[in-house]
Amino acid sequence: MSGSKLSAALQRISLILHSIRFRLVLWFSAILALVLFAFSAFIYLNQRRAFIGESEFRLERKMVALGAGLTATSGGILVPPGVLQDTDVLIFTTSNGQLLASHGPLPEQDNINLAKRARQEVISRNSSGSILSWMERTGSPRLNYMFVTVPLQTGPGSSGQVILGSPADPYGLESRLLFTLVAGSLVTLIIALLGGFWLADRAMRPVHTITQAARTIGETDLSRRLNMKGKDELGELATTFDGMLARLQAAFERQRQFVADASHELRTPLTIVNLETSRTLASPHKPEDYRQALAVIHSENEFMTSLVNDLLMLARMDAGQAVLEKLPVDLSDVVLETMERLAPLAARNTVQLEAGDLPEAHMLGDRQLLVQMVSNLVDNGIKYAAGDDKKISIETGTTGETVWVRVSDNGPGISAQHLPHLFDRFYRIDQSRTRGEVDSTGKKSPTGSGLGLSIVQWIAQSHGGEVKVESQPGVGTTFEAKFKSA
Repeated sequence: MSGSKLSAALQRISLILHSIRFRLVLWFSAILALVLFAFSAFIYLNQRRAFIGESEFRLERKMVALGAGLTATSGGILVPPGVLQDTDVLIFTTSNGQLLASHGPLPEQDNINLAKRARQEVISRNSSGSILSWMERTGSPRLNYMFVTVPLQTGPGSSGQVILGSPADPYGLESRLLFTLVAGSLVTLIIALLGGFWLADRAMRPVHTITQAARTIGETDLSRRLNMKGKDELGELATTFDGMLARLQAAFERQRQFVADASHELRTPLTIVNLETSRTLASPHKPEDYRQALAVIHSENEFMTSLVNDLLMLARMDAGQAVLEKLPVDLSDVVLETMERLAPLAARNTVQLEAGDLPEAHMLGDRQLLVQMVSNLVDNGIKYAAGDDKKISIETGTTGETVWVRVSDNGPGISAQHLPHLFDRFYRIDQSRTRGEVDSTGKKSPTGSGLGLSIVQWIAQSHGGEVKVESQPGVGTTFEAKFKSA
């Protein structure tokens, strides 16, 4: 195997070992192994205790069946037929542990050792006259034998004991049970590992899909969607991811449109300034021509200053850096302050500001931002007011738990197809309505940047309210902002 292939293989192994899938399977297998071990140990110990109890019961029954039919002779022990099996052991000993006679498959030395052990058991337990039992590995090969011993009168004034032994597990049930539990646990663990890897891979497949999609999606390709229909947690994650992509796509599109519109808006006044300066510097002019050129440059400078300020404000709003200081505010006071500030502008444009009903309308809000909101609405009405009797009416009111401020004008109105886009940034119905004309004094009337209504909408929404517009061509336009009362 080449070095590159070996490196790739090691990298794949490392990725698997550090993956969530591997850790999930590892933890699952460890918990299952612990449960299987505890369950197997419980079954084994209980069955072993049952085997020992059953062996003791068999030995006691055999001892009772032997009864008085046992006799020891110089040739050995005479056992009643049909009581003992070939694997059973029967030993007669004296009270001091000497072997008198034995019967069974064990070697002589094992019988002598058992006789000594039986005497030690009697002494240690101090239970002469009762049945004693113990477990010992003896024979060749070594087997677990269960022994029971009872006292025996061997003659006048002399006593001994009888030792009866039998394999604790003559049919090998305990070893077979142990093998079954171990083999079954290993097979279960192997199946659990393989099944766990399969399930983990299947469960983590949506995550892999999301990861691959995230790697391939770039700024120029935000239209891709996962479209996963699952209703589980991963399906919810995929749906959330699709929603995030949709928001990012909309944000990038707004940003591109914003940059394009801002560049367009700034290009016009810069072009005008450049043309005026070039024209003025090209040849000598009268003082009136210089004043007119400076007035145009000053007007365009004011427009660019206003535009840049609006752009900076919208940028802070979008970045969440605009801090609102919400305090108790009366909308009627906000309206009065706005009318006082914009009265000179309205007079210069021969627009009459009328105050309608101004009852107290209390709410929690940032007074400075609310003044700017109403000012933008009034300024918008001043720009577009038309006719000989140009009027703008401002009023406030309360409806239930809602307070509102309403700005109405008798301008040319707005057609229905423009209303849904009226609060979009840089949106204008007619370019001629947003660029003022130079008056007789050389000053240019305030011009719109197409951002005022966007700022109005943001201020209303940031206060938990909403702003609506109603308009009829040839009749006029009404803006209404509603908020929750304090």
